[in-house]
Amino acid sequence: METLTILSWNVNGIRAVQKKGFLDWLQKAKPDVLLLQETKAEREQLDEELLHPNGYHSFWTHSERKKGYSGTAIYSRYLPSKISAGIGVEKLDSEGRTLVAEFGDLVIFNIYFPNGKASPERLKFKMEFYEAFQKRAEAEVKKGKKVLVGGDVNTAHHPIDLARPQENVDISGFLPVERAWMDRFEAAGFHDSFRVFHPDKKDAYSWWSMRSGARARNVGWRIDYFYCSDRLKKDVTGAFILPDIGGSDHCPVGVRVEVPKTALNNKETNDPQQLSGTVGVQGRML
Repeated sequence: METLTILSWNVNGIRAVQKKGFLDWLQKAKPDVLLLQETKAEREQLDEELLHPNGYHSFWTHSERKKGYSGTAIYSRYLPSKISAGIGVEKLDSEGRTLVAEFGDLVIFNIYFPNGKASPERLKFKMEFYEAFQKRAEAEVKKGKKVLVGGDVNTAHHPIDLARPQENVDISGFLPVERAWMDRFEAAGFHDSFRVFHPDKKDAYSWWSMRSGARARNVGWRIDYFYCSDRLKKDVTGAFILPDIGGSDHCPVGVRVEVPKTALNNKETNDPQQLSGTVGVQGRML
C-alpha cells in the first residue's frame, strides 16, 4: 500500500494565487493529489508553469456560462486511470464545478458546490446540485468503488463548524435545508473525514470573510470537506486543516489515504495526450 496525501483548496482565482507564491508552495508541500476549486480561468489563460509544474500532471475545467467564474483543477503526481468532468446533469455541469479522477477502484470527486446566497434561484440550484451529486456518488458506491469527495461544500454542517452559528441561522451556508442535506448524505454512508479524527475540535475553520480582519480573529467557517464512503473509511489514516496557508480566503484541507500501489502505476489514461489536459463539461478531453 502507498499512503497518499490529498489536499483540497478553494484558491479564489488560480492566477491570483499564482502571484502569491502558489507554485513555490506546491513544490514545498508536495501533495500527491491536489484538488482546486474556483480557479476562474480557462486553459488558454494559463502559462506553462501552471499547466506543467515539475512532477505533476494537471487537468482543468471551466465554466461555460461566463468567463472568470467557478472552475476546478486537479494536480496529481500519478496518472489517473480515468479523468472526467461533471455529474451527468447538463444544466448542473455547465459551470465547470466537478472533476473526477479514478485510480483503480478509488474515485476522487473534486467539487466546487454552488453558493446559495445570491438569490432564491441560486439556493434552488445549490439544492438540486446536492441531490444530483448524491445520486452520482451513491451510483459509484453501488459499482463497488471507494469514493472520496473533496471540495468546497459551501455549507457548515454543525454549530461547531462556524464561529457564530446563532447569527447565521438564516444565511445560506448554514440554513436548515442545507444542513439537512448533509445529514442525509452522511446517513447514506459518507463520513466527514475531519470529524472522524477530530470529533470535538473547536475553532477549526477553512474559510474566513475578507472583511473586518476575520481571519486574524479566527471568526471563520468550516465549509471545505473530505467525505469518504464506508468502504474507504478504513483506508483514511488522517485528516487535517492547514489554516496558516494564505493566498485565498480559504485554506487547504487534507486527508491521508492508503491506496494499493497497483492503482498508481497507470501507463495510460483517457487523456489522449497522456499528459495534462482540459476536461470539457461532458468529460471530453479538449
